[in-house]
Amino acid sequence: MINIEGPERKDESTELATVASGSIAKPAGPTCMSVGMLEQALLARFPRSNAESWDRTGLLVGDPTSEITGVCVALDPTRKAIEATAALGANVLLTHHPAFLSAPEAFTPSYDRTSAPGVNVYTAIANGVALVNFHTALDVSDEARRLYMDMLKLDYERMVEPSGANPERGYGYLCSVRPADAPLKVSQLAARCTSVFGRAPRVWGDFSSVVGKVVFANGSGNSVVGACLAEHVDCLVCGEVGYHVALDAWQAGLSVIELGHDASELPLAALLAKAAIEAGMSPDSVRVLDQGGNWSLPDSTRLYNCEVE
Repeated sequence: MINIEGPERKDESTELATVASGSIAKPAGPTCMSVGMLEQALLARFPRSNAESWDRTGLLVGDPTSEITGVCVALDPTRKAIEATAALGANVLLTHHPAFLSAPEAFTPSYDRTSAPGVNVYTAIANGVALVNFHTALDVSDEARRLYMDMLKLDYERMVEPSGANPERGYGYLCSVRPADAPLKVSQLAARCTSVFGRAPRVWGDFSSVVGKVVFANGSGNSVVGACLAEHVDCLVCGEVGYHVALDAWQAGLSVIELGHDASELPLAALLAKAAIEAGMSPDSVRVLDQGGNWSLPDSTRLYNCEVE
């Protein structure tokens, strides 16, 4: 894993992927896989029809006929991630989040002239890096659900907010605590989240209260709070939630464990890397870029060159 955003993190409990150092190893012969071929293989796995209508899925920037020299995988297609991809000799950046949902007003190299998405797209084109993403189609996949249930050691029951005609696809996994872990307190579930996601979460609720029903929602959890209350869920574990939404939920009896949007979805990078390899890419040509250091807490960082009087 290559760290490209923020300070290096030395105490992660687990890594998203294990990769060798140095540039991406080029195969002895041609890869025989184009950008478009990889996109189609991944679309078969995470169909565009499963994505939300407002979302962007698949190849967003780049030439589908270009032969792939290497694939980097990340949560977000930031300028640093794009530049790191090119520096490593790769020409595909595969991400969970799209470069944009609404098209930027302009595509220039300067933040003074356009938004960050406009700069990112310009940087991708200038460096010959194709941007491919699988956002909500990945969110509602069976693979994502299995990944999160394995991480949290919870038993999945059903979706609380189905998406489309399939009730098994949607947002908010209604889960039960495994009998071997009962009784499980909010404090214990929060500690488990700290361990598997590598970040201390923000917790709304009584740490000593016992958890029976849990809903997990990666990314935003705002939309599933009403369903949680209707289902008499004990605790919502989510990427992020609005202040007043969490406050109202807590007063109504729903504990909330807020992981951080990025922390809740960084594990999906490993899932995308695995999918690229199973689509035919050599493991040596796929690298996960670590974006886990975009932000930090003052009490979790070492301050240098600071005198205390």
